[in-house]
Amino acid sequence: MAKVQYSAVGRRKKAIARVRLMAGDGKITINKRDIDNYFGLETLKMTVRQPLVLTNQNSFDVAVNVNGGGLTGQAGAIRHGIS
Repeated sequence: MAKVQYSAVGRRKKAIARVRLMAGDGKITINKRDIDNYFGLETLKMTVRQPLVLTNQNSFDVAVNVNGGGLTGQAGAIRHGIS
């Protein structure tokens, strides 16, 4: 049986995020690094997690490839892709 996964693109300013949602336990990976290693500020981590917290969905793993822009723009682009 094939695994169900959803993919989307989020953009903010110059940042472009390609997001994949897969069934899992809530792990967020950005550019092959854990979210805690990629974003140093808690506000940026909170920005990324906002759509998942709002919809009470913690059963998805999120894999992201993001480039361009600064860290704040990247966090916003990831949030938009997850939404």
